[in-house]
Amino acid sequence: MNLDFTKHNIGTIDRLVRAVLGVMLIVGVFFGTHWIVGLIGAVLLATAWFRFCPAYALFGFSTEKTEVPLVK
Repeated sequence: MNLDFTKHNIGTIDRLVRAVLGVMLIVGVFFGTHWIVGLIGAVLLATAWFRFCPAYALFGFSTEKTEVPLVK
């Protein structure tokens, strides 16, 4: 298990989906859903902001596409 917060493990598309879904869940709280839904939205928004998901790190999963430059 590698919980290195400095290494990003969330890619661009994953980040966008998390941010949009997080905002939608938080806005839903103002329209009558339970506060726990807003909490889940806040977690999604935080993971999108920091580009790090502890669950991804726990299972060694990453959607980040890092390109290694070729050195000759």
